[in-house]
Amino acid sequence: MKVAVAKYRIQAPADFAAFAERQARVLGDAAAQGARVAVLPEYLSLELAATFDAATQADLHVSLAAIQRYREDWLALYAGLAKEMDLHVVAGTFLLAQGAGRYRNRCDVFAPDGAHLWQDKLQLTGFEKGLGVIDGGDALKVFDIGGVRTGVAVCYDIEFPLPVRAQAEAGARLLLVPSCTDTEAGATRVRVGCLARALENRVFVAQSVTAGEAAWSPALDVNTGEAAIFAPMDRGLPADGVVVQTAGETAWAIADIDIDALERSRDAAQVANDRDWPGQLQPAITRARVEKS
Repeated sequence: MKVAVAKYRIQAPADFAAFAERQARVLGDAAAQGARVAVLPEYLSLELAATFDAATQADLHVSLAAIQRYREDWLALYAGLAKEMDLHVVAGTFLLAQGAGRYRNRCDVFAPDGAHLWQDKLQLTGFEKGLGVIDGGDALKVFDIGGVRTGVAVCYDIEFPLPVRAQAEAGARLLLVPSCTDTEAGATRVRVGCLARALENRVFVAQSVTAGEAAWSPALDVNTGEAAIFAPMDRGLPADGVVVQTAGETAWAIADIDIDALERSRDAAQVANDRDWPGQLQPAITRARVEKS
């Protein structure tokens, strides 16, 4: 199954129609290259703040409230593109109002058959906590995409082993990671998290990123990192864990991932982190003992 992860350059659409036209063009490019799954980045919905006046653009709290008017259009747009292009579309994230001025960072997943699935971001970064209006999700999910059991870990969530482990134990062999980082350190943290989760769970991890600069936005002003697909570092797989990644102005990193081959490779594997996971849970080693000299 071909998976495409976006290095999505943030722009300033004049209106929703302009945003929708670009989404069709961007996703059409991935579909034309044979992708069956296309992953857009975290905070994608905040690009829609550009459709409002300068004062709204500059105030993230006001922007969050303003973009809610586009929610139904957002759902219809990506559902339609998924069906039209016979493509599973992971539509980045939408900061979705929950009432009482609170929001959740929701990743919507659209299937060609009309199915609409979603996963909320669970862990909040310091930036998100500082806004004071975003809540973490309260449910962890897996679902089938093109016959592959799949989970979503939104950006910071990929840096936490246990929820991803629970997704793997529920059968996930592909993790989708919409991300947005504004420093090199942030990009490195998410990348290292992707590599670590691929190693621990013997899964493929597909990370999308935002790119470029958008001085008009307090959230999308600076963007860092490369989109990439990662695999366990073992025999028959990339030694550095990187299946494919973007570089420069490249908009998509695309790779054909073979879940069956990944499963068959277990027999010749040098290590079995996924199967050896229970070894670290032995009561004698779950707490460190202080030795006195």
